[in-house]
Amino acid sequence: MRIIRTAKELGIKTVSVYTRADVASLHVSTADVAKLLPGPDVSAYTDGDAIIKIAKEEDAQAIIPGYGFLSENADFAREVGKAGLVWVGPSPEAIEVSPYYHWEEG
Repeated sequence: MRIIRTAKELGIKTVSVYTRADVASLHVSTADVAKLLPGPDVSAYTDGDAIIKIAKEEDAQAIIPGYGFLSENADFAREVGKAGLVWVGPSPEAIEVSPYYHWEEG
């Protein structure tokens, strides 16, 4: 929410993604645009392809992963860059050398 508020103060458009379970969440109602993620709620926030697709459709310039989910996924960070978007977080290399790096799909 702090990022959304700051972006709005700076005149930067914000896009939030959400699942059906989160439809009433504050980040959904506060962002300029909120997009429902496809797929089951349990795995939607880890669907990097869908998140990048939404970002591109909304002409986003950057992805801010927050914490958890894809924020700890070095491959996703790389894919964001390959898609021409800015990754606002640690570099993929920093993620990989972190003692907390434990991303596993499945």
